[in-house]
Amino acid sequence: MKTNTFLIAMLMAVLPSLSEAQNTQQGWTLKQCLEYGLKNFGGVRLAQYKVETANQQAREAISQYLPQVTGTGTFTDNIKLQRSVIPAGTFGNPEPLTVAFGQKYQNTVSAQATQTIYDKTLILGIKANEPNQKLAELNTRQTQEDVIYNITKNYYQVFVSQQQIALLKDNMTRTEQVLGVLKLQRDNGVIQPVDYTNTEVSYNNTRSQLVLAENSLELAINQLKYQMGLSQDQPLMLTDSSILKQLPKAQKQEFDPRNLVSFQQGERNLDLQRIQMARTKAGYLPTLTANASYGTLSFSNQFGGAFQNFLGFGTVGLRLNLPIFDGFRRDAQYQQNRLTVMTQEEQQRLNTEAYKLQYNNAESQLIRARTNTENDDRTVKLAQQVYEITTLQYKQGVKNLTDLLNADKSYREAQSNYINSLINYYQAQLDLEQSQGTLLNFYNQL
Repeated sequence: MKTNTFLIAMLMAVLPSLSEAQNTQQGWTLKQCLEYGLKNFGGVRLAQYKVETANQQAREAISQYLPQVTGTGTFTDNIKLQRSVIPAGTFGNPEPLTVAFGQKYQNTVSAQATQTIYDKTLILGIKANEPNQKLAELNTRQTQEDVIYNITKNYYQVFVSQQQIALLKDNMTRTEQVLGVLKLQRDNGVIQPVDYTNTEVSYNNTRSQLVLAENSLELAINQLKYQMGLSQDQPLMLTDSSILKQLPKAQKQEFDPRNLVSFQQGERNLDLQRIQMARTKAGYLPTLTANASYGTLSFSNQFGGAFQNFLGFGTVGLRLNLPIFDGFRRDAQYQQNRLTVMTQEEQQRLNTEAYKLQYNNAESQLIRARTNTENDDRTVKLAQQVYEITTLQYKQGVKNLTDLLNADKSYREAQSNYINSLINYYQAQLDLEQSQGTLLNFYNQL
């Protein structure tokens, strides 16, 4: 039985790492990268800590309106009792008397309880719990959206880099084939050596570009690992190549600033500032608290007697506190709070216009980027056809080397333009999702 329990524990510990290893071997989809990042990126954990902090702040605010109970115990050794003078003639004594009141040892145990009956500032403090907790939850959502945005952006960057590398390798293969033909022609005196050299220079340039592209790919993968919260030492292979076969479509919707986390955060901050202004004003109101205490004490000139023959005592009462004049301090605080609220209200209006501008720009950029990408894709296909036909005609002796090199150059430029358009489109798509507050929907629909 113990052996079975041990095996089960070992399997529970190993299964997560096996699952992660399986992802590494088979490749990660965008959905898997996002799921992993939302669980493991450090910023997400920090946001969760803030939510828990807001919950504890709510408990603290409520606690101030609950009974407050304290207990005290004191033991006093009057090593020298204080003396008092009784005037002459007070008790028929002809001379003043010097006497000591009390006994050497005193032992007291008591408990005190207070209960707030009415305090508007505490009531408003409890009211602030809801917007404060909502603000912490919005901070978590903002962090999640940032994670989705950054991981998706880097995921696309990796695949675009991989496609760029594939195109460069294809270019090198084609140039190698041309170099083979040119070498035979050069050796047979059909072309000048400089024609072969020019093509070889083009080949070397492409090889240098390939080295740079492979380095960019490595940097993009490392950046993606960081955004996911994945160890830099762990290999990462992506598998969702379907994203390059069909351009993604952003889910456009009617713009509403209330969908944005930043707008909602501004509203909650305004709620908190308005509550703070009301709390300052509530400082003019009276407060009422109830209090009660009970305890026992004993006196003795002997140490042991101080723990015997306790005498009880107790009190109950009410306390009314009425503010009268504070030198206009509270009025100055109230005016500061009022100006803060007015400032944030105006800032919220300015932010709303900025959000609308950002959305309009993102929408226009997406339309333009998609058009450019589709045009560049068609241009690549046309340039490829021209290159293939020119290559065939060159082999047949119909076209000269200059025509072939020009066709190759046009094909390369078309490919480069397509790569740039593709990454611009992906960026525009993400920007639109972000500007309309739908990044979480984007993630859930993957």
